[in-house]
Amino acid sequence: MTEFQPPAQFLTSEESAEVDKALLSTRDKFLTRVALYSLRSLKQISQRTGLPVAAITHQQIVEWIEQDASLAQEAQANESFRNFLTQLVLSSLKPLRQVAIEAEQAIENLTVAQVIAWFEKDARIRLEQGSDAAFLQ
Repeated sequence: MTEFQPPAQFLTSEESAEVDKALLSTRDKFLTRVALYSLRSLKQISQRTGLPVAAITHQQIVEWIEQDASLAQEAQANESFRNFLTQLVLSSLKPLRQVAIEAEQAIENLTVAQVIAWFEKDARIRLEQGSDAAFLQ
C-alpha cells in the first residue's frame, strides 16, 4: 500500500494557473478548484484504504481528516471544520462521477485537464441552454 501523503496546499500553482485560464465564471472556477482539491484528497484516501474512489465512505473521509497533520489540528479545535470539509469532499463526488462517466474511466484516473474541460462544458451548456440543461444547477 502506498504511504499516505497529506496535501501540501489547496492546489498546486500549475493547477491554479490552469483553472485561471479556463473560460469560467468566478463561481465555476471556485467549484472547479474544490473538485480538484477533492479529487486529490479522494485519491489519497483511495491509496490509503485500497478502495476505489467511488467506494469511499463518509467515515473514511473523517478518518483521513483526523490523520492528516495539516488538517487534524483544525478539525480537533473546530468540529464544524471537520464536518464542513467532509461535506465539501463528498459533494465534489457528484460532478467527479459525471466527469468519469463522460470520460469512460474511473474517478481516480481523471486528470486536471479533464476536470477543467468538463466544468467549462457544463458552464457553456448552462449559458447557452439554461440551468435545467446543465449538470450543475
